[in-house]
Amino acid sequence: MLLKRGIASFLCCLLAALPVLGEPQASGQHAGQIDALIPAATKNAQAATVKEELQWNDLLATEHTGRVRAGLADGSLLSLGSDSELRVVQHDAASQQTSLEMNFGKMRSQVVKITKPGGKFEMKTPNAVIGVIGTDFFAGYEANRTTVICYQGEVSVTPIGNAQVARNTGQTAGNSITVAAGQMVIVTSEIPPGGFHATKTPTGLRNSSILDTGVVTPGGPPTSARQGHALRNALITTGIAFGVGVGIAVAEQNGNKCVPGKSPTSGCP
Repeated sequence: MLLKRGIASFLCCLLAALPVLGEPQASGQHAGQIDALIPAATKNAQAATVKEELQWNDLLATEHTGRVRAGLADGSLLSLGSDSELRVVQHDAASQQTSLEMNFGKMRSQVVKITKPGGKFEMKTPNAVIGVIGTDFFAGYEANRTTVICYQGEVSVTPIGNAQVARNTGQTAGNSITVAAGQMVIVTSEIPPGGFHATKTPTGLRNSSILDTGVVTPGGPPTSARQGHALRNALITTGIAFGVGVGIAVAEQNGNKCVPGKSPTSGCP
């Protein structure tokens, strides 16, 4: 009788422990956290929140009005644009093993330098694999095309499947392209009749890629997009000031004391 009770108790304990054993272990699964966002954005199909933790295999997605900036555990930053989807397959900061998958959309990655032996930072799109050593770069995938633009550092881009290189300003080595700062490559799975024709210049693509992935939040640190607007505003202000100054100088040289914004004096137009 006692033996039966003992066996029954053991089985009850084992059954109670099964749900816990089936759960993914927390150790080594932490990937980072969401630093900032613009609604609407989700994590694993649920509304995302700032400071929310990221785990391995988490899926981030943004709608047409949404954007997300995530900080990985090793200090790298991922800025996901609108209408985009990214899966953090793996991120082990200690061994510097990172694997990301972007099914569609646009993202800027500011990646810390890889220093560990065997370390890697790899991003996959449906038709390309992007390898990173420590780089600031943009990657986008839409209409069967992967676009990679390098802002700083260096990345390698390898077409997969039947994909082909449609446009390239980097260096080709075998099946891979090395893209350095200021360079870009476009990989496509479908080359249209008559060939591929880009609608923007490399400079135009670079500028739009920065603006499309910036996440500006009230009181938050400046992003590339905010810095770009600040620089633009500063140039406009400087240009206006310069123009006013030249106008005053010319007027004084001609003997006309006509100052913009004040009532004209005799001889002012």
